[in-house]
Amino acid sequence: MAEPPATKVYHDGCPGCAMEQRKEEHKGIPYREFLFVAITTLASSLPISSLFPFLYFMIRDLHVARTEEDIGFYAGFLGASYMIGRGFASILWGMVADRIGRKPVIIFSIFAVIVLNTLFGLSVKYWMAVTTRFLLGALNGLLAPIKAYSIEVCRAEHQPLGLSIVSTAWGIGLVVGPATGGYLAQPVKQYPHIFHEKSIFGRFPYLLPCLCISLFALLVLLSCIWLPETLHKHKGLEVGVETAEASTTQESAESHQKSLFRNWPLMSSIVTYCVFSLHDTAYSEVVSYSY
Repeated sequence: MAEPPATKVYHDGCPGCAMEQRKEEHKGIPYREFLFVAITTLASSLPISSLFPFLYFMIRDLHVARTEEDIGFYAGFLGASYMIGRGFASILWGMVADRIGRKPVIIFSIFAVIVLNTLFGLSVKYWMAVTTRFLLGALNGLLAPIKAYSIEVCRAEHQPLGLSIVSTAWGIGLVVGPATGGYLAQPVKQYPHIFHEKSIFGRFPYLLPCLCISLFALLVLLSCIWLPETLHKHKGLEVGVETAEASTTQESAESHQKSLFRNWPLMSSIVTYCVFSLHDTAYSEVVSYSY
């Protein structure tokens, strides 16, 4: 005798269940949610590499290097400070997103971009530049939650598209960011007919690209008001629906007990990603000094 199909139970007041029910009713591509994913990812990725085109000149103007040969040494620390902060805080932000929701983490991350990226453009001391970049990396914990969000707002058949949107927007940010930094840094020297030497951009020659990125992030932050939450709030469940099969809960509990370090497919993917990121970041920073 065939078993009856598992029934789905949605909980009132649970944003995750509301999203699951919405996906059942609207089976098409969630264009609006994917747009939110794209612009928030773009706003988060823009400041990562926007400093590389002017990093050499910024270190020189901060007068921290005794000789020209030392500029690369100090620039390396400044360039690495963002990733150091991000490395320390990424796991924590993932845990926070699983506890309180994706939307609060996304909003806070964009807010951190607005404040800290602007402060970086206002840096007049080397320690201030390093501190703001470190805090920007530590407080901008958007990447992991936005990847989870991109697959939670759509049906299973659209999840590859959601993840590809994250990667595409991230890549665009890593291209547009350096272009913004290169075109808008030192505007008094590049565009003397527009910016006066005694203006704020004459005193802070690297503020303009940071300010433009922060203004874009501000617009993204305002749009996040309409960002739907996807985390399930009801107790005892971490999935979208309850089923009549209790065995799945036991299997899920056993899988969580397995050590992550013994999960070779996962660890091999992490190691490969780390090696690729090391090569990509090193190449980007070294090339910026070769012109």
